[in-house]
Amino acid sequence: MTEATPQQPSYEEAREELIEVVRTLEAGGTTLEESLALWERGEALAKVCQDWLDGARKRLDEAMGTESAD
Repeated sequence: MTEATPQQPSYEEAREELIEVVRTLEAGGTTLEESLALWERGEALAKVCQDWLDGARKRLDEAMGTESAD
């Protein structure tokens, strides 16, 4: 993953939205349905962030001529 697309936010955008989701959930005051929707959105945003980080690690490993030791 190297570029944000209209459907796929950048790492920074996903991270900022994830922070807001967490703040909202921690603050409480939402219905169960709203909380579940926020949780699902948070999970999706966390995956976006992880995909960006995995892509960055892969690019670094390739640039350094090494492979990740997963």
